[in-house]
Amino acid sequence: MAGTINVGQIGHLFMGKAHSHGYRDVAMFFPDVALKPVMKMVVGLEDSVKDAAAQYGWQEWGHDYKALIARDDIEVVDISTGNNTHCEMAVAAAQAGKHIFCEKPMAMNVAECKQMIAAVEKAGVKHMVDFNYRAVPAVALAKKMIDDGLIGKIYHWRAVYLQDWIMDPDFPLVWRLRKDLAGSGPHGDLNAHLVDLARLLVGEITDVVGLMETFIKKRPLLGEAVGGLEATRQKEMGDVTVEDAALFLARFDNGAVGSFEATRFAGGRRNGNRFEINGSKGSIAFNLERMNELEYYSREDPNYAQGFRTIIVGEGVHPYMAAWWPPGHIIGWQHTFVHQVYNFMNAIGRNQPATPSFYDGLACQEILEAVEKSVEVGRWVKVGG
Repeated sequence: MAGTINVGQIGHLFMGKAHSHGYRDVAMFFPDVALKPVMKMVVGLEDSVKDAAAQYGWQEWGHDYKALIARDDIEVVDISTGNNTHCEMAVAAAQAGKHIFCEKPMAMNVAECKQMIAAVEKAGVKHMVDFNYRAVPAVALAKKMIDDGLIGKIYHWRAVYLQDWIMDPDFPLVWRLRKDLAGSGPHGDLNAHLVDLARLLVGEITDVVGLMETFIKKRPLLGEAVGGLEATRQKEMGDVTVEDAALFLARFDNGAVGSFEATRFAGGRRNGNRFEINGSKGSIAFNLERMNELEYYSREDPNYAQGFRTIIVGEGVHPYMAAWWPPGHIIGWQHTFVHQVYNFMNAIGRNQPATPSFYDGLACQEILEAVEKSVEVGRWVKVGG
């Protein structure tokens, strides 16, 4: 029978709810998990944290994250807050000897990522960044197929992450539209996911050249955040200080080339995370909005049978799927957080490296910053250069 480990979570809104789902349900569906998380305490600035604690299954609630970190009975600290708070909270948690599960992007910049890594290395604690799309079964299957050589030498990566939730010019100036709170717009929010997937599936990125644009320069000031991606507005206007769209080209260390596009102005695309990988033997394509499917093309099929086939990733032989339902019964976005918690609990319980780690978070941030530098100087930039 699995042992237990006590978790304290900072943040209870959008991602806090998703993470809570992971902790609550992991042992129910993955009884082999090395450590069963005990949901000890959740903290948040808003008064709604009390109701969230009861709804999600946390034993206690509060408003002070420092008090949570200082508790002797908290062994894991989950950071589900805004980007500008990650570094301070992670460093404090590491100094207190806590394992850390942190939302993406890992931090506001490379310098903060390095501070966080120094802290966890000194403390010797486990650390993980919530790039949850790694835990989509179809993506994990794509990784296996690539590693098994099914598409051969990779030539192309092309990816888009398309949303449309701020197209209304009267949508208020929420924190994601302020550089001092978010660090960047869809580049750090959405391209971060694409970069992490590209590193996982294709290889390391060496050089980039980018383009960014802000379409709506001013918006009504924020009234009240309603939850998720909704908010009320004031009459006064404020400056949008992040990009609305970010595109870049990339070269990989294995000779492959790639394109990336992230925008919140793609009308009709609510959460369109898509990628295609082309290799010498075939191709793989994925669309998050059809997340239980993976498209696969093999050049080695006979000529009369060539074409993309759709693999329904719903069998027990597929990554993670044996834990869920009978064959063909699909799962959803929220299940990726159960998978991430499962992986992190196993890393702690079996004393193995957690993946994706803070090192992956740093590598992603270095690429994102190289793109930003490229936009500033108007040319190709070497990552880490």
